[in-house]
Amino acid sequence: MSKKIGIRREDMYAWERRVPLVPADLAALAEQGFRFVVQSSEKRAFSDEEYRAVGCDVVPSLDACSLIIGLKEVPADVFEKDKVYVYFSHTIKGQMANMPLLQTALDLGCTILDYERIVDENDRRLIFFGNFAGYAGAIDALWTLGRRLAWEGIANPFEAVGQASTYASLEEAKNAVRAVGKAILADGLPQEISPLVLGVAGYGNVSKGAQAILDLLPVNELPASTLLQVEPLAVTQSASQPILKVVFRESDTVLRLDPSQPFNLQEYYNHPERYRGAFERYLPHLHALINCIYWEPRYPKLVTTDALGELFADGQPNLRVIGDITCDVGGSIEATVKATEPDDPVYVFDPASGEIASGIEGRGPVVVAVDILPSELPREASSYFSGILKGFLPAIAGADYSADFHALDLPPELKRSVIAHNGRLTPDYQYLENHLPAADGAAS
Repeated sequence: MSKKIGIRREDMYAWERRVPLVPADLAALAEQGFRFVVQSSEKRAFSDEEYRAVGCDVVPSLDACSLIIGLKEVPADVFEKDKVYVYFSHTIKGQMANMPLLQTALDLGCTILDYERIVDENDRRLIFFGNFAGYAGAIDALWTLGRRLAWEGIANPFEAVGQASTYASLEEAKNAVRAVGKAILADGLPQEISPLVLGVAGYGNVSKGAQAILDLLPVNELPASTLLQVEPLAVTQSASQPILKVVFRESDTVLRLDPSQPFNLQEYYNHPERYRGAFERYLPHLHALINCIYWEPRYPKLVTTDALGELFADGQPNLRVIGDITCDVGGSIEATVKATEPDDPVYVFDPASGEIASGIEGRGPVVVAVDILPSELPREASSYFSGILKGFLPAIAGADYSADFHALDLPPELKRSVIAHNGRLTPDYQYLENHLPAADGAAS
């Protein structure tokens, strides 16, 4: 195959160290006749030398490549005319911050394949980092909980947990959490946080990753309804399981406006206006909430500022930490007013004023809102993602993108991911026209 495939360096976020394809997988693909050019990077988790060792050309620029594979958003000044880009565009929900980037790509006649829309016939994502976001998010939430409690003067075993980015590997991080679990079994928990209640909103891949970390602790999983009983926690704690874990589903977090009708999941997806948010009833019982839900503006909020205001009106409630792994600014968690990066990952949200202060000190919950959580475990997250992507690469590289979209020969799961083709939004994504900035000469 003569087409050169470019692997771009990540330059949108200072802390982004992941790669879409790791050296070992590029070596395997090269044996099938693919030619790769890797853009040099000083911060990538896999070094330039590791790519050179498997025969890749490492160069400063990808000018010679018509197909460019990346991960996160492409800066506006990086797009090149008529090229094909594969990456997470973060545009399909009309995200305002990224609409100018999409417009630039359209104006330049680019084609965009978005990983988020590589889905099967049932709209299930086929390539993702979600589990690694869950791993890192749960580790960071426990780290934050330990620091917050210590600031309050409560010595606690979670002080021994580090931020995910400080560990050399996921297994090292897991071992640290396991050690905390053993300490809890031996010495118990401080009376001020006993029983400790950890809530996880959502049950998809992100949630599964988060729960895999929490389950390294001595936890007893309870249904959400337990928290609404008269004495919800009195009989649920035991010496062998002193931590209580609650996983919340949609049927727990919303109520029908018409209480005479039962909850119906498909109806909720199709007609969320028939439901109202009801998560605030659980907040008084939680010490930490890890948010893993998929959310769109048409759905009720999970945690509102008003609910937090009532919760913190009388002093410090149980709730110390909100680990918002979904990190939708202004989304399901109203306290998530900005995204953070690993070097400054947390802030305290004051429900009364709406103001935030970096760190763990102050009135209100500590919010963990790292936008690129899997980058805190960069090598393992990259290897996992690359192992999936390499299976799609032959079809991506083999397509003739100069063809009309309807004639574009891609497998259905890949064709669903083409949000822009030769400078025009494809039929499934025409709705994004309503979100694009007005611009002369727009090609959409």
